[in-house]
Amino acid sequence: MVEGAARQALLNAASGADLLVVGARRRDGHVGLQLGLVNHAVLHHAPCPIVVVPQI
Repeated sequence: MVEGAARQALLNAASGADLLVVGARRRDGHVGLQLGLVNHAVLHHAPCPIVVVPQI
């Protein structure tokens, strides 16, 4: 467990990772995945590849 902002914790973890896996929601009435602020920041700033896994 890590204390602090989720965005910073994920980016810190990504700095030593080969791959970062994050989740995304599907919302009723919307096409595609809904990415939040944390996922958006990780996708743009992580130094490793990112996999976005949709909620089933």
